[in-house]
Amino acid sequence: MGQHVAPSAKGWPMPFVKTLSVGHGDMFYISHASDNFTIIDCHLQEHNKAALLAQVWTEASKKGCVRFISTHPDEDHIAGLKDLDEVLSLQNFYCVTNKATKDDPSVSFKHYCMLRDGPKAFHISQGCTRKWMNEADATRGSAGLSILWPRLNNPHFIDAWVDAKHGLAFNNLSTVVQYNAANGVKMLWLGDLETAFMEAITDEVPLEKVHIIFASHHGRKSGKIPNAWLDKLDPNIIVIGEAPSRHLHYYRGYRKLTQAKAGHITFDLTDANKVHIYASELAYIPENCPLDWEGQTRFDALYYTGTLNI
Repeated sequence: MGQHVAPSAKGWPMPFVKTLSVGHGDMFYISHASDNFTIIDCHLQEHNKAALLAQVWTEASKKGCVRFISTHPDEDHIAGLKDLDEVLSLQNFYCVTNKATKDDPSVSFKHYCMLRDGPKAFHISQGCTRKWMNEADATRGSAGLSILWPRLNNPHFIDAWVDAKHGLAFNNLSTVVQYNAANGVKMLWLGDLETAFMEAITDEVPLEKVHIIFASHHGRKSGKIPNAWLDKLDPNIIVIGEAPSRHLHYYRGYRKLTQAKAGHITFDLTDANKVHIYASELAYIPENCPLDWEGQTRFDALYYTGTLNI
């Protein structure tokens, strides 16, 4: 990785966000413009585990505060969690309060439950605050993260909580996380929320303009973001995950990046009101995402694909 980047005002390199190509699952990390590092979900398999753990450890070890945010406990969002914890010794485990059970729990789910119910857990809900997730002090700056959902007393969330408790379904247990980057860019994660559920809670979520959305349920039709949400969010780019193509919804009329073709995607947030985008696949050319060309070189081992100006 190159280091062609000016530091932030406090001396930290400017932030970047990475969505990792992990097959039919999700894993992201954020290197903040402060002493913060955030991982959102994980999906580690035998063929990619060693390389991804080494990459995440390299970046996380540069920061003093490392947090893991679990959107929900489906296997494709927690696979390899025990391995990740063994490498990073996670001290901050963020999840939605729940009593999810499974008839045949995996090693990853058992480890999820141990962390969820243990002293390292912080149970997130709409509007929650925490050092240094969204509160700064003299020790460390804010990570710029906000939790937009769940609202714990909402009847639709309660139904999802009960379903998870009985091991019936987990998608609608998902949290909604917003990242307000130091350079003015806003990004949004939706976990695996399903379309009908999102429609039911539209008026309960404080939605606002964001620039990049990671599509719910890896871009599947079952997690199509409702028009009522899209009208409020007005995204510049929607990132489509790696679900099988026959299950995907392609959001006509919106600029899109497709992880299945791009590989790992890195969003460099060095410059104000800009997102410089890199892919790990040399041949990747965004087909439905016109970008400006600014000849960026921050990440030497990746392939610059263009810049979103907001």
